[in-house]
Amino acid sequence: MSSPPIWGRNMLLDVQNLETWYGPIAAMKGVNLTVAEGRIVAVLGANGAGKTTLLNTLAGVIDPFKGQALFLGQPVQGLDADEVARRGLVLVPEGRQIYPFLTVRDNLMMGAYARRDRDAVARDLEKVQAWFPRLKERDSQHAGLLSGGEQQMVAIGRAYLSAPKLLMLDEPSLGLSPRLVQVIFTIIRRIRDETGTAVLVVEQNAAVALKHGDDGYIMELGRIVAADTCAELSRKEDVREAYLGGREAEGLSGTAQRWKRRRTWR
Repeated sequence: MSSPPIWGRNMLLDVQNLETWYGPIAAMKGVNLTVAEGRIVAVLGANGAGKTTLLNTLAGVIDPFKGQALFLGQPVQGLDADEVARRGLVLVPEGRQIYPFLTVRDNLMMGAYARRDRDAVARDLEKVQAWFPRLKERDSQHAGLLSGGEQQMVAIGRAYLSAPKLLMLDEPSLGLSPRLVQVIFTIIRRIRDETGTAVLVVEQNAAVALKHGDDGYIMELGRIVAADTCAELSRKEDVREAYLGGREAEGLSGTAQRWKRRRTWR
């Protein structure tokens, strides 16, 4: 499966033939993917498609079985998660995973634990509080008392305070109201527009991801089955049918049974 037509741009991340297994089960099968500087890249797919496995493998949470991931030209596959984060490849995990008994400020500052320039940290904290004014209002409140949307804001702010070059978000819309989903994705675009930070986001909400993203991939059963700009993907008939509310379809191939019969993707 080819990558979106962005090869003329400077590549931050170049994933080549990446495979990850859970015991005897192949969760990812030969994934190829690129992220260029300053781009928002959306990875779409249903539950079980391999999206979270992809991010966890890139973040060093899971070791791949084969393949490589080049970040800023250097391989990161198989590195410990803390080393991957120090290099600027930072994950906002599914479910937020904040520290409920710490204050909002302490949660945010956990993202900056490896940074030494405290003036730069203070400036970045001001940016986060400008993007998410609710967090400034609740600065000294225990994070476990926040709403789901506010906790997602904390998780994104914490990740930004680790000074990412590429921010990876796993299902940022999960459990949020449609209004809050729009708020979160609008802030994601602000982060990119105001700081130049590239974003790799995996989502089941295809409509909002394609609206706010630049380049897109669709995963099914551990494989990349489509890749293009988000604008082009949103215009493709098979994508619209499978992911944007067209006629019933189980994925890009029409049905899972059809996929098993043909084993080809176009």
